[in-house]
Amino acid sequence: QVQLVESGGGSVQAGGSLRLSCAASGYTFSSYCMGWFRQAPTKEREGVATIDTDGSTEYADSVKGRFTISQDHAKNTLYLQMNSLKPEDTATYYCAADPLPCSKGMANSVNYGMDYWGKGTLVTISS
Repeated sequence: QVQLVESGGGSVQAGGSLRLSCAASGYTFSSYCMGWFRQAPTKEREGVATIDTDGSTEYADSVKGRFTISQDHAKNTLYLQMNSLKPEDTATYYCAADPLPCSKGMANSVNYGMDYWGKGTLVTISS
């Protein structure tokens, strides 16, 4: 079974940093498009960042320059380093995987359909 388990969420003040982790199992980690998505309570789920099998990355315009997506193949773990956090970053963050190559623009998409999802980890940024 493909499983994705997020961790690292929490509550921090604006300007602070968090690093989210996604532990993957049940598949060949490096063969999948991987991404982070987020959803605020009254909003649709939106793309945040993606990383393809060749290591290429894309970011939502709203997080570019502040967030960094990376992966550790040896540990089958995906990361999202979030710096200079803003209140508008408050959301539940989801790790997702798909056996298809990453699609151009998906990091700026809304309700993008990935095959596998984690349960999410809550990030709350206070003013």
